[in-house]
Amino acid sequence: MSAPATGRGGTVPAATAAVSAPGRPLSSAVVVLSTVVAVISLGVGALLAVAGAAGYAAGAWVSPEPLSPGLIGAAMVGVAPGLLTLGRAGTWEEVRSLYLPLVVVMVGLSAVTLLNAGSLRVAVGGPLFLVLFSLGWVPVVGALALASVGCLAAQYRGPAAGPSRTGPVPVPVPVPAWSRPLLAVLGSGWLGIGAGLLLLPGFWSAFVPWTVNRADAQGLGVWALSLGVGVLASLAEDDLGRSRPALRAVPAVAVACGLLLAVRASDVAWGSGGALSLLALLGGLLVTGVTGQLLLARAGREGAGRAAPGKPRGEAGPDA
Repeated sequence: MSAPATGRGGTVPAATAAVSAPGRPLSSAVVVLSTVVAVISLGVGALLAVAGAAGYAAGAWVSPEPLSPGLIGAAMVGVAPGLLTLGRAGTWEEVRSLYLPLVVVMVGLSAVTLLNAGSLRVAVGGPLFLVLFSLGWVPVVGALALASVGCLAAQYRGPAAGPSRTGPVPVPVPVPAWSRPLLAVLGSGWLGIGAGLLLLPGFWSAFVPWTVNRADAQGLGVWALSLGVGVLASLAEDDLGRSRPALRAVPAVAVACGLLLAVRASDVAWGSGGALSLLALLGGLLVTGVTGQLLLARAGREGAGRAAPGKPRGEAGPDA
């Protein structure tokens, strides 16, 4: 998910190096929902992650170990900053590589909650706080799932194109050819693991390097599936100007989950293939996001250096 400093036809023009191409106008409903989800994710995710780091399983359902709900919370915290930036975009194409995974998460978590209703704290009892948390989790996640699908439908009911622009058409900043196979492997890895945990939790949970139950496996599977969708969607966009929000989100998710794994290192069977695969996939997210942002910024700087051709660097113009 990184980009060189050149467009498809050569050097990226200065005024368009970090700007996405025109497209479908962004619906205000998508922006509002993304902001609401980001705010909720920061609060709930921080609670789950901090409790998990402290050794408490504070999820909506009963978990055998604190690491699973903690990782779900860490992922929620990591993706929130990227969601908060969606309002800066002007077109749907600039945000769909992050919004589509959001829909996957909300619909998936709602389905996992319903499928494992018997494991919810509100059903089995326990500490009052966790019972109340579980009681609130069910309607909130369900409402956000319905709203995310509704906002997606509203987005596609809107106009297919915005007003015409009088300025130059921005040049895309494509994904470099050498990184495409790596991104395809990374996205497919997350997608495959997520689908396995979600659809066949009894089999795939054996590969998780700590103890999980059915609800944990499926909850983690939803997040893995969404990460795979995000990486592959960004690869399909082939324009890092459009993938900018996703580039902000994936390294934050990797760092947040990595920190929790480091704190709870004693809970992980590090010698297993599952642990090594998880580290490789998280490392891939981190490298992808950081490298993409650096190369996109470099493209912008090199374009800005050509804004006034013929002027030596640092020389002021006649109107200075």
